Amino acid sequence: MAARDASAPRPGATRTPETADAWVGDYRLLDKVGEGGMGVVHLAEASDGRQVALKVLRPHVVGDEEARLRLEREVASLERVRSPRVAEVLDADPWGEVPYVATRYVPGPSLHEHLRSEGPILGESLVHFAHALAEALEAVHAVGVLHRDVKPTNVLLEGRSPVLIDFGLARLAEDSRITHTGWLLGTPGYLAPEILHGDDPTPAADVHAWAATVAFASTGAPPYGRGPAMAVMDRVRRGEHDLREVDPLMRRLVEECLAPDPLDRPPLPEVLERLESWLEGHPSSEEDRGPATRMMPLVPVAPPRDVGPLQRWLLGIGAAAASALAILAAPVLALLVLTALVLVLRTASWASSATRERQQIRGRARWYDLPLTVAASPWYAGVATWGTLVLLTWTGLLVFLLAVGLLLVGVTGTPLLVGLALMTTLALWWLPGSMRVRLPSRRLARFLTRRPGRGWAGVLVLALLAAVLAWSLASEGTRWDPAPGAPWRDGTLLGELAR
Repeated sequence: MAARDASAPRPGATRTPETADAWVGDYRLLDKVGEGGMGVVHLAEASDGRQVALKVLRPHVVGDEEARLRLEREVASLERVRSPRVAEVLDADPWGEVPYVATRYVPGPSLHEHLRSEGPILGESLVHFAHALAEALEAVHAVGVLHRDVKPTNVLLEGRSPVLIDFGLARLAEDSRITHTGWLLGTPGYLAPEILHGDDPTPAADVHAWAATVAFASTGAPPYGRGPAMAVMDRVRRGEHDLREVDPLMRRLVEECLAPDPLDRPPLPEVLERLESWLEGHPSSEEDRGPATRMMPLVPVAPPRDVGPLQRWLLGIGAAAASALAILAAPVLALLVLTALVLVLRTASWASSATRERQQIRGRARWYDLPLTVAASPWYAGVATWGTLVLLTWTGLLVFLLAVGLLLVGVTGTPLLVGLALMTTLALWWLPGSMRVRLPSRRLARFLTRRPGRGWAGVLVLALLAAVLAWSLASEGTRWDPAPGAPWRDGTLLGELAR
C-alpha cells in the first residue's frame, strides 16, 4: 500500500465514507463503484495492499443491535461460500460505527454494461454463461443461503465468465423497519411471481431470476419488458414474458424456469445437468476447441430435444386415467388404496420439508438426516393424517353433492359412476389439503423425467396399469366388494333420489 499522508485518518477512524480518501475500518476507500438500496460500494485497499469491494451499509439497514446480530449471522453463512463464480465475502464488521462487508473485487463490467458495449451473448457462449451462473447459484445454495437478487447488475464479467455478487445480503432487508417504508426488495423484472404474491422465497425463486438474467444476456432486453414497476410486476405475476428473441439454444430451458408456478420450474441441479449435457462435445472456450477449430466462427448447435415436459404431461394423464379406471372397476377398494396413497404422499412431503429446513439452518446435509427422518416418520404421519382427513371430507362432500345432482336429472349407472370417478380424481388433486399431494408427485415426475429412458418407463408402467384396469372393467364390470352394492341401490337414500 502507498505511504499514508500525515493528514489522512488512521485506520479505524470514523469518517464519512463518501469523503475522498476516507477510511472505513482498516480499508482505505479509493473510488465509489456502485450504489443500491443496501448501501454504497467502494473500491477499497486493505492494509496488505489487496483491493476489495467494500459495501458500506446504510443506517436503516443496520440501525440497532438486532439488525447487527442478523448481519453477523448472515456473514457467518456467506463466508462459507467459496467458488470462482462468486465474489466471496472476505471480511465484515457488523458492530463498527460504519458497518461494512468486504468481498472479492471483480474488475470486469456488469452484464448490463457488457451488453451495452458488446451486444448480446449468443450460441455456445450463452450456454457457457448460463452454466457458470448456475454454478454460482449452486455454490450459494450449498451453504443454505438464497441469493434473492439475481439480475444483470449483480453479474460481473471476468473475460466471458460471470461472477455473482451481492448474494445473501438481501435477507437483511426483511427487517420490518425497511419493509414498512414501502421498499421493494429486488428488481421487479427479475423477482419471481410468488415473491410478488407475498410468499417466502425458495431456491425456485433464484432459478426464476437466473432464467430472466440469461434471457437478458441473450437479447439485451428484460424478458418482462420495460415501463412502470407496477406494469412490469403485473406481467411477471401473469407470466407474460417475451422470449422470441432468446437464442433457440436456450429458449426452452429459460421458458421452463420462468414458469409462474415454482413447482413447475426445474430445480437447479436439473438445470445444471441439462446445461452440462449440452456442453459435452461442444467445448466452451477457444483453448478447449483446439487449434484446428480455434478460428472458426461460433455456430449455435441445437440441444437435444427435451422430452421431459411431454413425459410429465403423459405421467399426469396416465396417473389420472389409472385412478379413474380403478374407481370404476372397484370403487371401495380403489378409494382405500387412494386414501393410503394420499397419506403416504403427505407424510413424505412433511418429512422432506422438515429435512430441508434443518439443512437450510445448518447450511448442508448431514449423514444422520435420513435415519432421523425415518425415526420421526410416525410423527410426520400423524401430522399428515389431519390434512388427509380434511381432503377426504371435502372430496366426499363434493362427490356426494355431484351424485345427488346427477341422480335428480336422471343420470344413473355407468355414466353416473364415470362422473363421480372423474370428480374424485380431480378433488384429490385440487381441493384444500391436496398441496402436499401435488408437491411430492411433481417431484417424483421430475425425478423420473431427468432421464428420458426412465421417464418413458414410468409412462409405460402407468399405461399398462390403465390397460389392466380397463380390461378388468370390461370383463367383470364394476365390483363393489366388500360393500353389498352401489350407494344408489334400492333401499338407500340415493336410490330413492334415482327413482
